[in-house]
Amino acid sequence: MIINDLENLAKKYRREIFEKFLKTKQGHPGSIFSMMEIVVSLYYGGFIRFDKNKKNFSDKILISKGHATSAIYPILKDFGVINKKDWDKWGESKSSLRIFGNISIPGVDITSGSLGHCIGSGAGMAVSYKNNNQNKKVYVIISEGELYEGSTWEALLFAKHKNLDNLTIIIDINSLIILGKTSDCLNLDPIKDKISGLGIETHEVDGHNIDSLVNILKVTDESKNFSCILANTIKGKGSSVMENKKNWHYWNPMTKNEIKITRDELK
Repeated sequence: MIINDLENLAKKYRREIFEKFLKTKQGHPGSIFSMMEIVVSLYYGGFIRFDKNKKNFSDKILISKGHATSAIYPILKDFGVINKKDWDKWGESKSSLRIFGNISIPGVDITSGSLGHCIGSGAGMAVSYKNNNQNKKVYVIISEGELYEGSTWEALLFAKHKNLDNLTIIIDINSLIILGKTSDCLNLDPIKDKISGLGIETHEVDGHNIDSLVNILKVTDESKNFSCILANTIKGKGSSVMENKKNWHYWNPMTKNEIKITRDELK
C-alpha cells in the first residue's frame, strides 16, 4: 500500500475505535490514539507476515501497554482474525473483546497490562525462535512510563547481551502518564542517550509520520543488531478534546458538542 492509504487507514481506525468508546463508555483513548500510526505501519507496511488460509500472523506484535491493546482490534477485524460479529457486538452484547488484551482474543499473543513485562516476554520469544531456527520477528510496543520499571531495563540488557536482531522495541513517547507529565513525575530525558548508552541500536522518529515509521522499521528489520525505536507521539492524537491531556488516559463522559467536534476531526 502507498503511504496515503496507510494514513487514511489510521484515521479510519481512530474513528472506529472512538465509536466503540462511546458504546462501551470505557477504555484508554489517549494511549490508543497516540500509537495508531505505529500499529498501522507494522501491520500494513510489510513487516508482519499473514497467512490468509490459517488466519494468523507469523510475526508477533506484543502491546506491553495492555490498556491500549484495543488499538489493534479493528485491524484484526479487517484481516478477518477477529470475527466481525464479535466486533459488532462489543459494547452492545456479549463479546470476547475486552479493554485489556488477553490471549483468548484471536490475534492477541500476550495477556498484558502489568507494565514492564513485555520486553522480557518478547525477548524470550525471540530466543526461542532463534534456538528453533524459526524466521520470525517480534515487535514490542511499550509506553515511556514503563521506563520507570526496573524489569524493563533488565530485559533491555538481556536482549542486548543476546543481540536479538529478531526483536524490535518501539517506545511510544507521548510524554504523559496517568499522573501527568513524565518530566514532572520523574524525568526520563534524555531517553535516547540512556538506551543507546547500553550499546543498543537506537533510532528516533515522528510516531505519527507513517513514511518515517515505515522507513525506520525497514532499517531495523534489515539490521543485524537488537534495535529500539523511540516514537515521539501526542497522547490523544486526532482529537483536540483529548490531545496532551492527562485526564484522557481514561475515558471521560463527553458532551454532545465534544462528540461532534471529535467526530469531525477524525474524518
